[in-house]
Amino acid sequence: MLFSINHFGIFDLNLAFINKFSNTTRIPYLCNVKTTDKKDIRALSKDQLREFFVSNGDKAFRGNQVYEWLWNKACYDFEDMTNISKDTRAMLEANFVINNIKVDTQQRSQDGTIKNAVKLHDGFVVESVMIPTENRTTACVSSQVGCSLDCKFCATAKLKRLRNLNPDEIYDQVVAIDEQSRYYNNRPLSNIVYMGMGEPLMNYKNVLKSIEKITSEDGLNMSPKRITVSTSGVPKMIKMLADDQVKFNLAVSLHSARDEVRTQIMPFNAKFSLDALKESLEYWYAKTKKQVTYEYIVWKGINDTEADIEALVEFCQAIPCKVNLIEYNPIDEDNFIQANDKAVAKYVTTLEAHGVTVTLRHSRGKDIDAACGQLANKK
Repeated sequence: MLFSINHFGIFDLNLAFINKFSNTTRIPYLCNVKTTDKKDIRALSKDQLREFFVSNGDKAFRGNQVYEWLWNKACYDFEDMTNISKDTRAMLEANFVINNIKVDTQQRSQDGTIKNAVKLHDGFVVESVMIPTENRTTACVSSQVGCSLDCKFCATAKLKRLRNLNPDEIYDQVVAIDEQSRYYNNRPLSNIVYMGMGEPLMNYKNVLKSIEKITSEDGLNMSPKRITVSTSGVPKMIKMLADDQVKFNLAVSLHSARDEVRTQIMPFNAKFSLDALKESLEYWYAKTKKQVTYEYIVWKGINDTEADIEALVEFCQAIPCKVNLIEYNPIDEDNFIQANDKAVAKYVTTLEAHGVTVTLRHSRGKDIDAACGQLANKK
């Protein structure tokens, strides 16, 4: 049997997912692809699909059927829509395309982490990561081709932002990693983090649309509590999240609570200051009552002083939060060095003494450049 219903209510592809999502030839960052004037059918809403069928002399419910195939069943070929007539499938083929992603290559780490080179319909490539731990599998997905920001310690920041990903391109990454988790780990995907290539809040509309599809009963029906969006800190967009009353978790890539230091390592901070960031986070908490996670790397000679620790403690008093102290993952041609264990331990003891929950995060997939900050389409 080729298909079976999985945890999300979509079809399991068993071994077939390898052929569905993958091929064996590595492509460059951008390659030549065939283009078409046909519209991507997944850009249509359910109501628009219903209207299309009515205008072509069919029943409106046919739009519901196609919508279910596209999203709930993650179908990428009109011919696989078996409860729809051949004539209707031919009409869809004549009018539309399904611009699904292709997992071009996979690299598997010694710890079981898998990094995917994901080819988009126009030839651009992004990366996604399957991160297995003892009790869960997390999908780390990309939201942009390249990145809008310029963090000095991040490999993706060295790539110019070429375009935003569409909602379906983000959605497809999740579907592919769920299939990988079932194949390699015998369990479904449990969590999603928007921590891959790109700044999610600089692709605000499409990121929220992708989460809407992922959490919808028409889509993957996943709880928003299992989704985390990580931002480098764009105050205006954080306030928009609060106004939109989003249900997912928010993480902020902080790394310093001192403007002079943060601007050095994250130059956009000169435009979006820590005061503005703190104000937006206070607004977020007032609207959502959800705590924020601060992601923080301690580097030797950059943010490893008492003054840095005190500034972070003060920043953490603004709203309920927790701090993830992240292991640094070196990238090519950088001058950043992980601080020693003593410096990191000082952060932990001081933060905990002030009532802040701290977690030490150890990287996975470092041997295949799949760890945090290392995604850069490296061959």
